Amino acid sequence: MLKFVVGGQIDKKEVAQVINELVGDKAEVEVKSDLDAAMALKNKQADYYFGACNTGGGGALAMAIALIGRSNCSTVSMPGNIMSEEKITEEVQAGKQAFGFTAQHKDTVLPIIVKEILKKEDK
Repeated sequence: MLKFVVGGQIDKKEVAQVINELVGDKAEVEVKSDLDAAMALKNKQADYYFGACNTGGGGALAMAIALIGRSNCSTVSMPGNIMSEEKITEEVQAGKQAFGFTAQHKDTVLPIIVKEILKKEDK
Protein backbone atom coordinates (compact mmCIF):
# COMPACT_ATOMS: atom_id res chain seq x y z
CA MET A 1 0.00 0.00 0.00
CA LEU A 2 1.18 3.50 -0.80
CA LYS A 3 2.22 5.69 2.10
CA PHE A 4 2.02 9.48 1.96
CA VAL A 5 3.57 11.73 4.60
CA VAL A 6 2.60 15.32 5.24
CA GLY A 7 5.26 17.75 6.46
CA GLY A 8 5.56 21.44 5.69
CA GLN A 9 5.04 24.40 7.95
CA ILE A 10 1.29 25.03 7.92
CA ASP A 11 -2.09 23.35 7.53
CA LYS A 12 -0.70 19.81 7.94
CA LYS A 13 -3.97 18.37 9.25
CA GLU A 14 -5.99 20.06 6.52
CA VAL A 15 -3.60 18.82 3.82
CA ALA A 16 -3.78 15.29 5.24
CA GLN A 17 -7.59 15.46 5.32
CA VAL A 18 -7.76 16.48 1.64
CA ILE A 19 -5.36 13.68 0.69
CA ASN A 20 -7.31 11.13 2.74
CA GLU A 21 -10.51 12.09 0.96
CA LEU A 22 -8.78 11.70 -2.41
CA VAL A 23 -7.11 8.33 -1.77
CA GLY A 24 -9.75 6.54 0.25
CA ASP A 25 -8.35 3.10 1.05
CA LYS A 26 -5.67 3.20 -1.67
CA ALA A 27 -3.01 4.82 0.53
CA GLU A 28 -2.05 5.57 4.08
CA VAL A 29 -1.59 9.22 5.09
CA GLU A 30 0.43 10.33 8.10
CA VAL A 31 1.21 13.79 9.47
CA LYS A 32 4.78 14.22 10.71
CA SER A 33 7.26 16.93 11.48
CA ASP A 34 9.24 18.14 8.45
CA LEU A 35 12.32 16.22 9.48
CA ASP A 36 10.46 13.00 10.31
CA ALA A 37 8.45 13.13 7.08
CA ALA A 38 11.56 13.70 4.95
CA MET A 39 13.44 10.97 6.82
CA ALA A 40 10.56 8.54 6.23
CA LEU A 41 10.80 9.28 2.52
CA LYS A 42 14.59 8.95 2.48
CA ASN A 43 14.45 5.65 4.39
CA LYS A 44 11.75 4.21 2.08
CA GLN A 45 9.18 4.20 4.89
CA ALA A 46 6.99 6.51 2.78
CA ASP A 47 6.44 6.85 -0.94
CA TYR A 48 5.48 10.52 -1.30
CA TYR A 49 5.84 13.72 0.71
CA PHE A 50 3.49 16.72 0.70
CA GLY A 51 4.17 20.05 2.38
CA ALA A 52 2.56 23.45 2.51
CA CYS A 53 3.94 26.81 3.54
CA ASN A 54 3.42 30.45 2.61
CA THR A 55 5.89 30.35 -0.30
CA GLY A 56 5.39 26.79 -1.58
CA GLY A 57 9.07 25.92 -1.60
CA GLY A 58 10.82 27.15 1.54
CA GLY A 59 9.28 25.63 4.64
CA ALA A 60 7.21 23.24 2.57
CA LEU A 61 10.19 21.42 1.05
CA ALA A 62 13.39 22.46 2.88
CA MET A 63 13.91 19.18 4.73
CA ALA A 64 12.89 17.06 1.75
CA ILE A 65 15.32 18.93 -0.50
CA ALA A 66 18.09 18.51 2.07
CA LEU A 67 17.52 14.77 2.51
CA ILE A 68 16.42 13.46 -0.89
CA GLY A 69 17.75 16.16 -3.20
CA ARG A 70 16.22 18.97 -5.23
CA SER A 71 15.84 16.73 -8.28
CA ASN A 72 13.26 14.62 -6.39
CA CYS A 73 11.19 17.61 -5.27
CA SER A 74 8.77 19.95 -7.00
CA THR A 75 7.24 23.26 -5.97
CA VAL A 76 3.86 23.12 -7.69
CA SER A 77 2.55 26.46 -6.46
CA MET A 78 3.81 29.76 -5.11
CA PRO A 79 1.88 32.92 -4.21
CA GLY A 80 0.05 33.99 -7.36
CA ASN A 81 1.46 31.15 -9.48
CA ILE A 82 0.09 27.61 -9.78
CA MET A 83 1.84 25.16 -12.07
CA SER A 84 -0.39 23.98 -14.92
CA GLU A 85 -2.10 20.61 -14.63
CA GLU A 86 0.01 19.38 -17.54
CA LYS A 87 3.26 20.43 -15.82
CA ILE A 88 2.20 18.91 -12.47
CA THR A 89 1.41 15.66 -14.29
CA GLU A 90 4.87 15.77 -15.90
CA GLU A 91 6.49 16.24 -12.49
CA VAL A 92 4.74 13.14 -11.09
CA GLN A 93 5.58 11.10 -14.20
CA ALA A 94 9.21 12.28 -13.96
CA GLY A 95 9.45 10.54 -10.59
CA LYS A 96 9.27 13.48 -8.20
CA GLN A 97 8.50 12.26 -4.69
CA ALA A 98 8.05 15.46 -2.70
CA PHE A 99 5.61 18.24 -3.54
CA GLY A 100 5.46 21.70 -2.03
CA PHE A 101 2.72 24.27 -2.44
CA THR A 102 1.09 27.22 -0.75
CA ALA A 103 -1.60 26.23 1.70
CA GLN A 104 -4.31 28.19 -0.11
CA HIS A 105 -3.71 26.11 -3.27
CA LYS A 106 -4.11 22.69 -1.60
CA ASP A 107 -7.61 22.13 -2.99
CA THR A 108 -6.36 22.88 -6.51
CA VAL A 109 -3.03 21.02 -6.66
CA LEU A 110 -3.62 17.98 -4.45
CA PRO A 111 -6.34 16.41 -6.62
CA ILE A 112 -4.05 16.65 -9.66
CA ILE A 113 -1.00 15.22 -7.90
CA VAL A 114 -2.85 12.43 -6.09
CA LYS A 115 -4.84 11.39 -9.17
CA GLU A 116 -1.64 11.17 -11.20
CA ILE A 117 0.21 9.22 -8.48
CA LEU A 118 -2.63 6.71 -8.21
CA LYS A 119 -2.76 6.37 -11.99
CA LYS A 120 1.02 5.90 -12.13
CA GLU A 121 1.01 3.32 -9.34
CA ASP A 122 -1.82 1.34 -10.97
CA LYS A 123 0.36 0.66 -14.03
